[in-house]
Parts: sequence; C-alpha cells; structure tokens
Amino acid sequence: MSHKIAKLLYWLLPIVCLSLFPTTLIAQAAQEKPEKGAKPAHAQTVTGCLQKGDEAGEFSLTAEDGKTYGLRSTSVKLDPHLGHKVTVTGSAAHESKAEKAEEKKEGQVEKASSKAEYADLDVTSLKMVSETCSK
Repeated sequence: MSHKIAKLLYWLLPIVCLSLFPTTLIAQAAQEKPEKGAKPAHAQTVTGCLQKGDEAGEFSLTAEDGKTYGLRSTSVKLDPHLGHKVTVTGSAAHESKAEKAEEKKEGQVEKASSKAEYADLDVTSLKMVSETCSK
C-alpha cells in the first residue's frame, strides 16, 4: 500500500507544482502592467498657455503660477492648440543622464533670464479652456 502512495505522490507533486506556476506568472504580469486607460502613477495636471518649444516636436506651457513646463506627446496633437489656454495631463518625462547634464548646463545659463523650465511632461490628455491666453 505504501508503494502505491509513494508512486501517487511521485506523479501528483510535480503536477500540482506545474499547475501553480502559470498562475504566479499571470499574477506578476497583472501587477506590473497598469490597466489600459488608467492614469500614470505620477500624473500631473497643469493649466496654462501653450506655446512652441525650442526644438521640433517640442512645446512649452506657461502655467498660471508662472512655472514653465516642457511638453511632448505621441498620443495627443498639440499643434492645433498653439496660443490657446489648455489643461494638460501627463507624467514626468524620463531623461538620460546626458540629457540631464545638458539641461543642468542650460539651466545655469537660463537663470539669468529667469525662464528656467520647471519640469518636462509626456502629455496623455489635453482639454482646451479658451482660444486665447489672455486673462
């Protein structure tokens, strides 16, 4: 009888272990991927005047509190809203070490003009507030 139990465990244990393995992989993948349509974890919403940036495909937004944000987006068309007062939502843009070093040098030069950029945002949504930036 003990021989039959040992033989049963010999086959049953690996089957149970293998059946649990895909479940843990699915659980890990679900934790890593945000749901589609969900806001990024560090989403910021800013309202201000949308202007053309220094480089192609780059825009800037001067917020109501005077801070200037660098904007980029692959999902939202910013061009049609140049000169408009808009509310944008986005997450902080990730930069390489070389880009950060270059911006630090630029920031030192821009301190004199007091137009230093507060943050860079990857825009995920845009809502037009008005067609002009005047108050």
